[in-house]
Amino acid sequence: MVNTDNRKQSMESNVKPWPALWSLVLGFFMILIDTTIVSVANPAILTDLGTDINAVIWVTSAYLLAYAVPLLITGRLGDRFGPKNIYLAGLALFTAASVWCGLSGSIEMLIVARVVQGLGASLMTPQTMAVITRIFPPNQRGAAMGLWGATAGVATLVGPILGGVLVDGFGWEWIFFINLPVGIVAFVLAMRNVPQLATSSHKFDILGVVLSAVGMFLLVFGIQEGETYDWGTIAGPISVWSLIIAGIVVLALFVVWQRVGKGEPLLPLGLFRDRNFSLANTAITTVGFAITSMSLPLVFYFQTVRGLTPTQSALMLVPMAVLTLALSPAIGKAINRVNPRNLAVAGLVLLAAALGWYSLLLTPDQPLGMLLLPSAVLGLANAGIWAPISNTATRNLPPRQAGAGSGVFNTTRQIGAVLGSAGIAALIEARLTAELPAGGGASGASAGLGGGQLPAALQDGFSTAMGQALLLPAAVALVGAIVVAFFAKPNINGAWSTETSRATEDATATAP
Repeated sequence: MVNTDNRKQSMESNVKPWPALWSLVLGFFMILIDTTIVSVANPAILTDLGTDINAVIWVTSAYLLAYAVPLLITGRLGDRFGPKNIYLAGLALFTAASVWCGLSGSIEMLIVARVVQGLGASLMTPQTMAVITRIFPPNQRGAAMGLWGATAGVATLVGPILGGVLVDGFGWEWIFFINLPVGIVAFVLAMRNVPQLATSSHKFDILGVVLSAVGMFLLVFGIQEGETYDWGTIAGPISVWSLIIAGIVVLALFVVWQRVGKGEPLLPLGLFRDRNFSLANTAITTVGFAITSMSLPLVFYFQTVRGLTPTQSALMLVPMAVLTLALSPAIGKAINRVNPRNLAVAGLVLLAAALGWYSLLLTPDQPLGMLLLPSAVLGLANAGIWAPISNTATRNLPPRQAGAGSGVFNTTRQIGAVLGSAGIAALIEARLTAELPAGGGASGASAGLGGGQLPAALQDGFSTAMGQALLLPAAVALVGAIVVAFFAKPNINGAWSTETSRATEDATATAP
């Protein structure tokens, strides 16, 4: 077994890692943009397809649901059939579904196409981290994760900007059509530059697949759609909370089955013996929550209080995008010399501070130039968050379990995003009800989604509500900083602590 693993690692060390990574990053960037780009197109989609608010929200919800639910399974598929093959299949599916989205003539067709698009994204995402883990030596993995982190951070910010430009200039269909040329280029580059890596002869745990898929669907659907149904009844005896509880129960059964099942588990629980892997998954959940939830109050404020267009409101976040892109590679390289724990703690604290600063600045007459300053601080924060946490999560993953580990990591990130989306929606509604005159909460929310500017009498209360809502992601970011503070300390030579290394070796040795 040791000789086989050595031959696999030797083969994987002969590839050219950087061209492979840049090829993967292009597709990864495209699918991450599609998690945020639709938000600025919602009013145009609503009007053009003649639908209502709830249906338009499902355009995003369907994508996130189809993206998040299969991640545990798709990560394992990469281990079994090769990350390159699964990545290319997902990229082809995603690109074709993007064209389908743009050609949709009804809201129902658009939602179905978004589900297929989400499935394609789910196939692709775990493979990017798995390839980094397998083809980069440990002393270069920090720089690689820096690029991966810059991609993840910038994509969440570029999405609204690009969406605003395309919607204002060409129409909402082009937020999907643009994926066609990008997808074709990404496919060709991946075919040429990404190596065929050795596979592991995993036997799929069918019961585990069913339990994980059902549990994830119930949990994610319940959280994601809770606000739509006012956290009450969906149909008959089925309520939002019953779905959430059922999802937790099914996932608990899934974990029990992973421990007691006699075959090879879908989720190797031995991975969680690595303290850093467990803590990094918790931390990335808080990051997904904070990054996803912070954009909605800001966009609502820029468009409904300040009267900015979608493009103009998105451009208010340019300092964040520029600084994240500029600094992330340097942060990635520094991981090999500096304790990544310190970088990640600093990044999460800066994230909380920037959101708190925004909370104080959101007033109807605040000079727009002042609002660029916390955006710049967010750029510093983003650069220090993604690569250190991602590198910490994947550093000790055994090659044969790289797909499973990255599937878990991306699943927890997506769950954080879903929690953030649901949490901020509920808080915004509550604060609008509290801060606006009687009946103003509903009208304010409707105006916010439609992009119309509020009457002057409502602007102060609306601004206050948005500022208060930003304190939620700020608080969650601080929780993330506390979690990260418990990362295992690296030795002087850059290797992780003996405790962590031994736990990983044990997990590998006991894995089926």
